[in-house]
Amino acid sequence: MVTMVGNESDIKGLVKDLIYLEHDAIAAYDSCIARLDNKKFASQIASFKQDHLQHLEVLNEMARELAIEAPTRGDMKQTLTTGKVALADLMGDAAILKAMKTNEDDTVTAYERASRHQDAIPASKAFFIKAHQDEERHRAWMDTTAKAL
Repeated sequence: MVTMVGNESDIKGLVKDLIYLEHDAIAAYDSCIARLDNKKFASQIASFKQDHLQHLEVLNEMARELAIEAPTRGDMKQTLTTGKVALADLMGDAAILKAMKTNEDDTVTAYERASRHQDAIPASKAFFIKAHQDEERHRAWMDTTAKAL
């Protein structure tokens, strides 16, 4: 699925949508960790989940600074991100990682766009760039590992 996150007209909408995206990602990570047979893979995915939790922490602080109410859970997309992982479980670890890679495609795109957002101050841009790099790293590992199976 193609995300629209990062195309918001103002920074408040961007931060709110990124928070939703992170909640969705964390739910997908939890689903993935529970379903992977290979415990080394599950451990690696758990370390990536920590990056998402850290991103969420920073985004929640941004929301406080912008005086907006931060979402406390994912949106409708969460059903799609976790559902892909659940369906992939029928075909094993490679399919689960491929499903997670497609979820990462959205977070990579969202943070890439966020890093170029016109309303982002330098500190926000620096965070968005770091988060983008984290997401690129997650996606690359999932892609490479799935292809090796």
